[in-house]
Amino acid sequence: MSNIATAIADPSRVSILCALMDGRAWTATELSAVANIAPSTASAHLAKLLQNKLVSCLSQGRHRYYRLSGQDIAALLETLMGVSMKSAPKMNTRTPVHLRKARTCYDHLAGEIAVGIYDFMLKQEWILLDRDELSSVGINKFQELGINFIPQTRRKCACGCLDWSERRYHLGGSAGAALLTTFEQNQWITRVNGYREVVFTHRGKKALKHFFNLTM
Repeated sequence: MSNIATAIADPSRVSILCALMDGRAWTATELSAVANIAPSTASAHLAKLLQNKLVSCLSQGRHRYYRLSGQDIAALLETLMGVSMKSAPKMNTRTPVHLRKARTCYDHLAGEIAVGIYDFMLKQEWILLDRDELSSVGINKFQELGINFIPQTRRKCACGCLDWSERRYHLGGSAGAALLTTFEQNQWITRVNGYREVVFTHRGKKALKHFFNLTM
């Protein structure tokens, strides 16, 4: 634990890890710009993160791309964000409004809208809370959304993930990942390049109202 804490405990590495929370792969040069450090310094920080298995590296041609090593690391970072916000004064004003509204949490949706979606799913009994699974109602509703298959892995299917800005739960697990993928494929959201923020399109706002009774 102390090794992991030491690997994270640097402002530049924190900036790098937060950037990777959008679920995409970044080059060292891109990450150096985010952290406002030299590319050579970013490479040294990435080596430290690689050593502690917080990030993974994949090579494609002449380029090397870095991303978080897994959903468990994303969950750890999201939890740390929540803990850090508890000690910050006036937390409601310190969280950027655009990130509070809608953002990615690695491979699923987070923020105020995501919390609203999760609350709606609970009220409509889409989720079996005691098993972290979709109910038969939830499976049918996901099919109406065009999600006919959710991979069966060791990962929980439909678990709550504590939202660091809202202090309530949004949908995580493989169902949450499938939902974000569907939102993107249907062009209900667009990503802000280089950030975790997502913006709902006109079609997306109509879908929110139709499927989840949410308005923006």
